[in-house]
Amino acid sequence: MYNPLLNTIRPANQYLVSLSTIVVVSIGCYFLSEMIGYKIVAFILLVTLSLLALLIDILPMLVAAIVSAFTWNFFFIPPRFTLHVNKAEDFLLFIMYFIVAMVHAILTFKIRQIQKKTSIRAGRATTLKLYNTLLNSLSHELRTPIATIIGATDNMLTNGNRLTEENKMNLLSEISVASLRLNDQVENLLNMSRVESGFLQAKKDWCDLNELIYTSIKRVEDSIDNHIIQVKSDEDLPLFKLDAGLMEQVLYNLINNAVIYTPPSSIIIVTAKYINGGCNIVVEDNGTGFPGEEREKVFEKFYRLKYSKTGGTGLGLSIARGFIEAHEGVITLESSDSGGAKFIINIPAETATLNDINND
Repeated sequence: MYNPLLNTIRPANQYLVSLSTIVVVSIGCYFLSEMIGYKIVAFILLVTLSLLALLIDILPMLVAAIVSAFTWNFFFIPPRFTLHVNKAEDFLLFIMYFIVAMVHAILTFKIRQIQKKTSIRAGRATTLKLYNTLLNSLSHELRTPIATIIGATDNMLTNGNRLTEENKMNLLSEISVASLRLNDQVENLLNMSRVESGFLQAKKDWCDLNELIYTSIKRVEDSIDNHIIQVKSDEDLPLFKLDAGLMEQVLYNLINNAVIYTPPSSIIIVTAKYINGGCNIVVEDNGTGFPGEEREKVFEKFYRLKYSKTGGTGLGLSIARGFIEAHEGVITLESSDSGGAKFIINIPAETATLNDINND
């Protein structure tokens, strides 16, 4: 990949860095030259140029190559302190050193250019793949509720006088469900953009975790297909300092996923505990669970199980992980005792009781 170290040194400072490095290495070699010989010094200087090639651009690199060649000639090749070379062998070595150093600089620059172009192409390919995946995912998820809303409203406008009150209520119910579904998809996209921006920060305040759990469950009531949702939490559960909006969305995404991807009449259990100075939340079900090879991928953007039913954008779990990480917490996936999915959330959080807050 394209070397990111190149951008850590300003172009104006690269000449100073390259020349200073050659000077320092040359001084060190000068005091050791009696033991190692001037030919070994040439290898040391070439290695130094190789390391500099990782940090500096082509022009400073060429300057460093020229300076190192003449430094080696002047201070190390007999006779010292002169550019004159007595032996034809030493003169050939000097010419070869000069050529190797220059070619090394040029080839390094060319390789870096190729790597940069490859990196850009790979980035574009990844972006295009994500773009196509997003379009494919949303084409159904957005089109279906929009078509439902358009069809229902058109029916009411066209046949309003001939519709019974029951028909109108059914159409309004369809519009309401489709609108909520459309809102969920748009909200997922907005939440994903918040996570991807890198500027997501949790605005923490005292929260009743049980209240967040029941609010999240209420949001999925329309999707429940005879599912049984059980809440198990400690009786003396304290208040936690969390971002209520982010945590409610996390719980909603996990519970909604469990409702969507488990058979009717499945049992979903939500557990909340105070463990090790923070909150522990577990959302598990008795569905079919996740194959072992796919557990590490479920939190990736747009990822959906290979044999899952159609629908969904594959953003819910990715958003949940992003929101949990904004709390400096961790979310993991395991198999429940019944073989279903078991999502475990651990978040370090301040705690308090109502009496503590009232006293404050």
